[in-house]
Amino acid sequence: MRKIDLIITLEKLEKAFKRLEEAIDKTKDDLDRDGTIQRFEFTFEQLWKTLKNTLEYLGTPCHSPRDCIKKAFKSDLVPDDEILLDMLEDRNSSSHIYDESTALEIFERIRSAYLDSIRRVVESLKKNLNLD
Repeated sequence: MRKIDLIITLEKLEKAFKRLEEAIDKTKDDLDRDGTIQRFEFTFEQLWKTLKNTLEYLGTPCHSPRDCIKKAFKSDLVPDDEILLDMLEDRNSSSHIYDESTALEIFERIRSAYLDSIRRVVESLKKNLNLD
């Protein structure tokens, strides 16, 4: 993994995150909420793949979202692994099983906790890679 590839991956994460923020701000109905959850799924995918690429760049391979999150936490790349593992669980729930109450709960967690956590991960990665 070259540093330029890592920079591009991080830029993709930032773009996905901004689109998720926009979706949260514009959510007015069930259709908007469902779109926001889908943007969360995409953003989370980009997040864990960015962690994977970062760890590989630093010489620590990982293979699954859970493995990458745990190794990123141990490497001080992310400030909190538990909330990222919660995101993983919600991403899995939202993309494989759909029911109204689960969707509402996940949307609320995205709005109230996950946005801030993703922001902190992006900031931490930029700082650790001297990109801020």
